[in-house]
Amino acid sequence: MSLVIIGMNHRTAPLQIRERLSPAPCGDRQNPLPLLIAISDVREALYLATCNRVEILADICESNRAVSAIQEFLIREGQICADELQGYIYIHYGSDAVRHLFRVASSLDSLVMGEPQILGQLKEAYRQAVEGRATGVVLNKLLHHAFRVAKRVRTETGIASHAVSVSFAAVGLAKKIFGSLEGKTILLVGAGEMSELAARHLMNHGADKVRIANRTYKRALQMAEEFHGMAVPFENLSESLRSVDIVISSTGAPGYVIDRDMVAEALRRRMNRLFFLIDIAVPRDIDPAAGQIDNVYLYNIDDLQDFVDENRQKRQEEARKAALIIDEEVEAYQSWFDTLKVVPTIVSLREKLEGIVRGELERSGSWIQQMNDGERQRIENLIGAIVNKILHDPITGLKEESRDHDAIPYVATIRRLFRLDG
Repeated sequence: MSLVIIGMNHRTAPLQIRERLSPAPCGDRQNPLPLLIAISDVREALYLATCNRVEILADICESNRAVSAIQEFLIREGQICADELQGYIYIHYGSDAVRHLFRVASSLDSLVMGEPQILGQLKEAYRQAVEGRATGVVLNKLLHHAFRVAKRVRTETGIASHAVSVSFAAVGLAKKIFGSLEGKTILLVGAGEMSELAARHLMNHGADKVRIANRTYKRALQMAEEFHGMAVPFENLSESLRSVDIVISSTGAPGYVIDRDMVAEALRRRMNRLFFLIDIAVPRDIDPAAGQIDNVYLYNIDDLQDFVDENRQKRQEEARKAALIIDEEVEAYQSWFDTLKVVPTIVSLREKLEGIVRGELERSGSWIQQMNDGERQRIENLIGAIVNKILHDPITGLKEESRDHDAIPYVATIRRLFRLDG
């Protein structure tokens, strides 16, 4: 199988490395898909970049050259030295790549097992790949299969019970810090999906003082109305830091929206009262240097691991059920993929027989021309049915051999006997 996945995730690479390849809008960063498809040994490609992972899925021609070229792409785009990269990435080939993708789509490989966001992120990555004409027969089939697997896992197992997310984990961490969120003032920076989920979880955990700061003030107002909070003008962010207990930040900004000086000034105005900041953005929203200030506790997305480990332990049994489903679906995709090598011969064989039929009909003389349209259609239907019956056994045999054995000798024999190569 000519598939490969090259990537890094929250277990293999630190946040400061992953964010260099993040999907956040950066004016000087090129769309990765044209660069990947431009690699001579890459036929199809998909680029998936989320908070917790960066992965390149590709259908390739020559394995070693393609993998080396993709690694060079990661080195160049992430400004990572070659030796360092080897300690961060994983490479999966063939059916192992299929299995890994199915696990990712089903959220078995997520920081928070069972979280629903990854499937949406994978679908968005696929949409971009399709629009960029970076996919073809192999990846189109594989991605649609992955979406079906994810649906099956969520339907047939309890992996999605009490579905959680990174936002849920962030709120859980805040609750763990204070014991209770009642009476605490919480500032959400950003009003995207992650912040909306965080707001929902905050309300469920008793928080009643939620403030929302967003670059688009109208969006902050809408979210504040929905969650009975208060919108804060983004330009007043520094001032807002002085009167809150917890900050949860998740914007799509390419750089820090909260720097060390802003935190230091807020702490001074707070009379050095403890200050908790949770940064779940990638790239990060809050300058890591702020965490070095006394009485400031700064957590990023990688720091949520301890909290979500409890979730993972509770879901291990469901994960085992999901793994069995994935193994079954990997075999199904492998069977389909194996038939691809016999498809050109099947197509050529059918075209040859249909060409013979058309030629004989043209030489049949005027008698067939004297038939009405209905009679000619019945003749053509009869001939088509005969061709299908003649082809049924050889086509079925080729597909079975492609799944169970090596079909190449059979392909060569058929092409020679029927003179399919000219």
